[in-house]
Amino acid sequence: MTRIGVVVFPGSNCEYDAASGVTQLGAQAEFVWHSSTDLSGFDGIILPGGFAHGDYLRPGALARFSPVMEAVGRFAADGRPVLGICNGFQVLTEAGLLPGALQKNRGLTFLCQPTTLIVESTNSVLTSAATVGQELVIPINHFSGAYTCDDATLHQLEANGQVVLRYKDNPNGSRDDIAGVANVAGNVVGLMPHPERAMSTLLGSADGRVLLEGFVGAYVAVR
Repeated sequence: MTRIGVVVFPGSNCEYDAASGVTQLGAQAEFVWHSSTDLSGFDGIILPGGFAHGDYLRPGALARFSPVMEAVGRFAADGRPVLGICNGFQVLTEAGLLPGALQKNRGLTFLCQPTTLIVESTNSVLTSAATVGQELVIPINHFSGAYTCDDATLHQLEANGQVVLRYKDNPNGSRDDIAGVANVAGNVVGLMPHPERAMSTLLGSADGRVLLEGFVGAYVAVR
């Protein structure tokens, strides 16, 4: 059975959602406290949403120095699957595991609503089970969710196919409508929308399943 570690920082609040999402797909989820330094035995790692360390400096800036992030860095360098959702995406950019940064939404407005994403690339552990051009309805829940980067980074992202998801109707002012990016190898992915909250039509959408199915199955390809 696939073992997924869900990292918990002080202030995380979506760890149970993330664990439930992968458990529904047959994986075994285990919580990993942010002071842990050993991720051996896990097949994938999720950094969930929330307010790591209260976002007291800026989102993800303090969590980036938690001991577990050195282990996450080694895990990623070994080519193993790492996923950052919302606050987890912010942490991955602060840690330098993904390019760019997240800034406050356009209009300085907190957003909590469904949004439509377009799959731009399937060359990542998150989008490998989807199809290019597929539209997915996934909820967002953030204040600092506008993706930004300089011109050179944007050019590099495009050239390498690292933009994996875009907003159909940009809700937050993200540059080039970017909703999710991957590293060059495609094993580290971050996105602001919450696929773990779109696992059933009873809750509005089951479109998050295709994304988490790709992530849960990714370890088979990298073993």
